[in-house]
Amino acid sequence: MNLNEVIARVVDLDLDTDHYAVFGSGPLLARGIIATVGDVDILARGLAWQAAKTRGELVVLPECDVSVVSIDEAVVTIGTKWAIGEIDVDYAIDSADFISGLPWVRLDLVAEYKRLAGRPKDLAHLGLLEAWFEAGNHPTN
Repeated sequence: MNLNEVIARVVDLDLDTDHYAVFGSGPLLARGIIATVGDVDILARGLAWQAAKTRGELVVLPECDVSVVSIDEAVVTIGTKWAIGEIDVDYAIDSADFISGLPWVRLDLVAEYKRLAGRPKDLAHLGLLEAWFEAGNHPTN
């Protein structure tokens, strides 16, 4: 999905923007660091989490013991915590950057998550993030 497709998907969810932020690779997409993503990951709390549970199927990811809402066979995944690392969800949401009217998790937090995840895709994205930071961009740009 390109940025416009992701934005349309997230807007269609009609979640309270004070209670969620797009996470995973989405924040890289929002800043033009990558051109597409395969799925959309969202951290949610409160009103957004309550609404999310009415938008898709509540499933447990057994490998991580995390409950998430899966929409369109995990094209969109919404969770109250993330499976890898200790993400402070309230901080991630409260400090999110608004781009195109939507909240996106700060890139320094995304980099921390990707470093912990260590999957090939995450390591490739981490390299792109490091180059982006070295080019003088700030984590909240």
